[in-house]
Amino acid sequence: MPPENTNSVLVSVGNDAVIFDPWGKATDWEKVLLERGLKLRAIYATHGHPDHISAAPALSKGFNVDWFLSEKDNFLIGWGNELLDMFGIPHIHEHYKKPKNIPLGTIEILPGMDMEVMESPGHTPGGLMFYFPKYKILLVGDTLFQESFGNTSFPGGDANQIHESIGNLYKKDLSNGTWVVHGHGMETSIGWLKKNNKFFK
Repeated sequence: MPPENTNSVLVSVGNDAVIFDPWGKATDWEKVLLERGLKLRAIYATHGHPDHISAAPALSKGFNVDWFLSEKDNFLIGWGNELLDMFGIPHIHEHYKKPKNIPLGTIEILPGMDMEVMESPGHTPGGLMFYFPKYKILLVGDTLFQESFGNTSFPGGDANQIHESIGNLYKKDLSNGTWVVHGHGMETSIGWLKKNNKFFK
């Protein structure tokens, strides 16, 4: 059950790397980066729930890099520390390193790697999706799952907004072969979602 299956994503070009939705302990991420000889350049979060940002502040401070989150989700940082207790994850400290707001549109996150940042409020007010056009990969966070969509009962959640966000993604008409990485659970594709997720319309 979530958040044990939170999907964090590590992307690298050469020795440079960025992390998306760093769940878990910062010390474990440090070991992964060291073992792979990677230099962390930035951290990005699809939204501000603790199972998607738990390691972000400490990693950001430890590696002296920026971490990015929609400013609309800043109020969620530190919310849910009780959930972190359940999994033995350190609390996000009161004096955590603050995130920077993510600009919408296309940005270069690593040399030669462009990413389109798209709004997807509903699960949280500042929900975001990240699309890599060169590789046809889409990170949707908790906006959309294989056969359902994200919970809207948490602080700032809005059922109307999440359905609008899903509809906007559908209208974007990405190719059926676009690989979709969800915030939890197995990966799918745009084509698979069209056939199997009744909310994706």
